[in-house]
Amino acid sequence: MPLAARPYLQRVSFKPDAELDFEAYPLMIPAVREIESIEFHPDVTFFVGENGAGKSTVLEAIAVAMGFGPEGGTKNVQFRTAESTSTLHSLLRPSRSARKPKDGYFLRAESFFNVASYMDEVGYLDSYGGKSLHAQSHGESFMSLLVHKLRGNGLYLFDEPEAALSPNRQLAALSAIDQLVKEESQFIIATHSPILLSYPNAKILQFDSAGITEVAYEDTEHYAVTRDFLNHYQRRLEQLFADDDEKAS
Repeated sequence: MPLAARPYLQRVSFKPDAELDFEAYPLMIPAVREIESIEFHPDVTFFVGENGAGKSTVLEAIAVAMGFGPEGGTKNVQFRTAESTSTLHSLLRPSRSARKPKDGYFLRAESFFNVASYMDEVGYLDSYGGKSLHAQSHGESFMSLLVHKLRGNGLYLFDEPEAALSPNRQLAALSAIDQLVKEESQFIIATHSPILLSYPNAKILQFDSAGITEVAYEDTEHYAVTRDFLNHYQRRLEQLFADDDEKAS
C-alpha cells in the first residue's frame, strides 16, 4: 500500500476555534498542551510516560474524537458505565488521509471487562472466536480480539494492552500486530511494556513534564530500567530493601 494513503490518522491538533483553558484539567498537564505537535507513524505510534503524564487521557480523547465509545470496542459499541471521560475530545481536530480504514477498534484495559459484558448481552461473539470473553482469561480474551476480531486495513487504538498479557503473550501480540500492519493497519498504543515498545521502526512519543518528545527505544526509561534490573537484579533488590541508614551510606 502506498504510504501516501496512510497513516489513516495523520495528526491531531486543537480546533482553531477551541476555547483552551490551560489552568484546568486536562490541559493543565504539560504533555496535553502539546497535542498540536502529534503526528502519527503509518504503522505504529507508541505513547509512553509515567502514570499521570497524560498519555491515556490523550489516547481516550483521540478515540472519542474518531467516533469510538469512551469505554472501547468498535464504533458500534456506544455505552458508558461512568461519567469519567474528559472533554478533551471536543477540542480536537483529527486530520485523516483520503483513504478510510475498513476496520477499527479502541481497546482499554481498564474497561475491557465492561465491553466483554456488553458482548455477552448482545450475543455478538462470533467475531471473538465464538466464545464468551468472560469464559476466557483476561489474556486469552485479548488474544481472541487480536487474532479473531481485528480484520486488517484498520485503525486500532490500544491503552495499556500489556495489563492482560504475560511476557510470552506480549511476544505473541507483537507478532499479531506485525501481521495486521502488513495488512495495511495503523496502531496507536499507550504502553509501559518494553517488549511491545521494541516493535521495529515504531514512533515512540515520550509524555512528561517537558511536553511530548520523540525518543529512540533504547532511550526510554522502560528499556533502561528493565535492562539494568535484569543485569543487576540482586544488587538492585539489596538497594531497594535496604534500611534508610544503608541507603544513605
